[in-house]
Amino acid sequence: MITLTFLGTGGIKPTPERNVPSIAIKIGKEVILFDCGEGTLRQLEISGISPMKISKIFITHFHGDHYIGLLSLIQTMNLWDRKEPLEIYGPPGAVTFVKNLLRTGYFLPTFKIIINEVWEGDVIKNKEYKVVPFEVSHGVPALGYVFKERDKRGNFDLEKIKRLGLSPGPWMKELEKRGKIEISGIEIRLEDVTGPKKRGAKIVYTGDTEPITLGDLCKDCDMLIHEATYISPEDRGESYHSTIGEACNSFVESRCKVLALFHRGPRYKYSEYKIAAKKICPQAYVPRDFDRILAGNGNVIFEVR
Repeated sequence: MITLTFLGTGGIKPTPERNVPSIAIKIGKEVILFDCGEGTLRQLEISGISPMKISKIFITHFHGDHYIGLLSLIQTMNLWDRKEPLEIYGPPGAVTFVKNLLRTGYFLPTFKIIINEVWEGDVIKNKEYKVVPFEVSHGVPALGYVFKERDKRGNFDLEKIKRLGLSPGPWMKELEKRGKIEISGIEIRLEDVTGPKKRGAKIVYTGDTEPITLGDLCKDCDMLIHEATYISPEDRGESYHSTIGEACNSFVESRCKVLALFHRGPRYKYSEYKIAAKKICPQAYVPRDFDRILAGNGNVIFEVR
């Protein structure tokens, strides 16, 4: 089970009611950020998430509202004497943009910052999860990301154990370590004596994009966080963004469980936008800053503030 916190749900510029984009995913003791707009450090403080727990930051693209918050965040890590490296991922140009940002003012980080440029199809692996970027369309190099928690093995099934003529015992720990063992000349595999796997959470975040077709990589996720900057195509004009209706179409096509409409334009108040969203796409969820979501094993649990 992971915890997802919406740190900033709006786009383009902050308003008194919401901040610009950032999403935190907590898995175990680790925190991963997706985008880091200006003011993200303050949002972390309000939400009770320590910057020192952040291991990786994934930037969707290099427009200011998605990455300018890196500077204050990294300076604070520095002041708090961080020792652990910080990994930053982003589309082509990431090395140049982040290095230029870190040269600003009388400041140099005293801990290691590893900047990685990634492309569609790359896989960033950890033993507990993986993150896979995919290309989106925003007029500049831009990526969305799929976060997939590792599936966990099912619990030991006493009925299956009994049917094999076995009793619970120390052999179970050995089986967990090795995946298969031999007892009385019979090979026992872990899946022979456990229940169904517990499916890890799958979260898809598009970042900023005009309407695109989401591929198989994004299908059947627990939550699709899709940008929907504008209520109508008339509001959007010529910009490379999506509307509520277009985000809803992507949601239906991708067969995801929950749609979260993200990057709401500053012209709309929350109540106005939510009323319009429910008319256009009744199943949509419109998050507010600091809403929390628990996801895993096929379940999505809302902790709305």
